[in-house]
Amino acid sequence: MADDERTLLPRHPLARAAVAGGGGAAAAGVGLLGVAVAEARIARRVIGVTDDPVPDATGWYGGSRPRPALRIALLGDSSAAGYGVSRVQETPGAYLAAGVARWADRRVHLRAFCRVGARSSELAGQVERALERRHTPDVAVILIGANDVTHAVPVATSVRLIARAVHTLREAGVEVVVGTCPDLGTIRPIPPPLKQMVRLWSRRLAARQTVVTVREGGRSVSLGSILGPEFDAAPAVFFGPDRFHPSAKGYASLAAVLIPSVLSAVGAGPEDETHPAAQRGEGVLSVEQAAADAARNPGTEVGGSPHSPAGGGGRWATLRRRRRHAPEEGTPTEQEEQPGPEDAGDTASTTEPTVEERIVAHLDDATSRLDQIVVEELGPGV
Repeated sequence: MADDERTLLPRHPLARAAVAGGGGAAAAGVGLLGVAVAEARIARRVIGVTDDPVPDATGWYGGSRPRPALRIALLGDSSAAGYGVSRVQETPGAYLAAGVARWADRRVHLRAFCRVGARSSELAGQVERALERRHTPDVAVILIGANDVTHAVPVATSVRLIARAVHTLREAGVEVVVGTCPDLGTIRPIPPPLKQMVRLWSRRLAARQTVVTVREGGRSVSLGSILGPEFDAAPAVFFGPDRFHPSAKGYASLAAVLIPSVLSAVGAGPEDETHPAAQRGEGVLSVEQAAADAARNPGTEVGGSPHSPAGGGGRWATLRRRRRHAPEEGTPTEQEEQPGPEDAGDTASTTEPTVEERIVAHLDDATSRLDQIVVEELGPGV
């Protein structure tokens, strides 16, 4: 089998078991694999590849805000880099840094070490580059896993690599927020049964990423389908032209999920979210239980907990469903300053609306206001 035919065909345990089962099960398994191979070829042709460069979100945000600056390192793959958009303002890094600058009321310097196509095996190098700077980042945000799934990297290998990355960063005193593997079952060009295979694979990887991240002292945010049913119900809005990567609106939604956890990691979160709230379905669970819950519910944060329920024992985690920050109202202003070297400046009809229309009506204002914030917090010439 050619290498590019394998990349969208995870060696799924279900298929392997069917092939090994003998008789009719083996024949069914061979048939399933044959269908999946053909679907992988079709999906690759539909998705395609672009050679357009990805805008680099590295730079200063919130230039007029108080010092000292918060320093964010962005690591991972195309979901972190912003594959498919043409302007810095549309990248997840820009949305993230501008949002943190606004709600923390601090200057933010973001450095992007992510690379399109990266797998977990590249995290060690990205971490090394992030830590070799004179200024250690306050928080590292990692988005990784989709390419591990499409290239059939064993889950055990992927989680070992991300555990090592989180451990290294925490040893250096860096807070870590991991956006777990997205649910690739929402990708429209991937048909069944391949869709079910990659959905199971990606959810399993996301759950294991959560477990190792918490155990190494970081916190995870489940991306799942990022906005759950919204991405699946309105793919034309939230996915880009290749129907595989998010659109600018999709990246804004991704950032809206991550911003509250990043703020909490640097001690700038809302006071009313300091303790888990039972009415929001939050609480202290075993790490494994919290990871399983988070894999089913996009936007769920799982972090370490110093508390244990009655009975004690084992490792426990705090599960939170943080509120996405709806950007405050405002009028776009002139961009403030050019992002420069790291040291420079440190001393929101009459007929019944469709599902898609309701989703857009609910989210369009918030994401457009996040667009405004990016413009306000970025520098000119970007």
